[in-house]
Amino acid sequence: MPIEIKLSRFNRTYSPDEPLEGKVVARLSSAISYQSIRLTINGAVNLQVRGGSAGVVESLYGTIKPVQIVKRVVDIQSYGKMGSGMTEITFSVILKDPKEENLEKFYETFHGGNINIQYLLTVDIVRGYLHKPLSATVEFIVESEKDNLPQKPISPEMAMFYITQDTQRHTLLHELKSGGFRVMGKICTQCSLTDPIGGELTVEASAVPIQSIDINLLRMESILIGEKIATESSLIQTTQIADGDVCRGMTLPIYIILPRLLTCPTIFAGPFSVEFKVSIVITFQSDLSKKQPKADLKHPKPWLATQSVPLELVRAM
Repeated sequence: MPIEIKLSRFNRTYSPDEPLEGKVVARLSSAISYQSIRLTINGAVNLQVRGGSAGVVESLYGTIKPVQIVKRVVDIQSYGKMGSGMTEITFSVILKDPKEENLEKFYETFHGGNINIQYLLTVDIVRGYLHKPLSATVEFIVESEKDNLPQKPISPEMAMFYITQDTQRHTLLHELKSGGFRVMGKICTQCSLTDPIGGELTVEASAVPIQSIDINLLRMESILIGEKIATESSLIQTTQIADGDVCRGMTLPIYIILPRLLTCPTIFAGPFSVEFKVSIVITFQSDLSKKQPKADLKHPKPWLATQSVPLELVRAM
């Protein structure tokens, strides 16, 4: 493209109280005249409801009206000419104007299944009615304002968990039900986005050999539709902490790095909410697992044992 936007930070991450800085780079084969060079900042929460997360009536809504966070248009240059070759134009734009009352809070960037919080910067070189504008768009990442963050580091909160044949609500293999198993440990229920999810797990007993132990990170996205709330859970990532049968009584560490754009601080807003949880999944060795399709989140197979724990994510200094 003849036009591109280069932001001042390689990670494209800014706080609402910081200026958005960078430069517009134009590479032209011939000189042009323009009426203005315009920057548009657009931040919104895009909501959609799919058939799997709502009833027939709710699914008819499809895409719901976005929640507008910020919409600002700034002219960085007026009438002028741009020569052939490369031209660079620097800019600095305020994201959150203290003089304005924003309609919505600056939520952190988040790319989910039904909820997408996105901030875009677009440049338009307006050339008049007879010429199509030259445009380019780039996404930048928004994180919480530093003034609103806790000054002291947040200590992770831990919760104990126990997984046995008696804690499972779905049908188990006969040998698991009769022989039994017991897995215990602890895992984070609140942690900073910049820290890993920590914990530990111990297999105390199991009548059936274990095939693997995995930790699933899930998101729960809820959207208000009229008087109803449509909620859907989806998998973000899976981390395997054990492969093969585990020595009984051995403590296994849990250490999970959070993906940046697929997670954000836990949100409870009026029209939507974003929550998270971790699920410990134990897969036992069974011939049935080779014959049947892979298990889904809502319908565990007989050779699986699971335990879910809510997870609150926060942004800290």
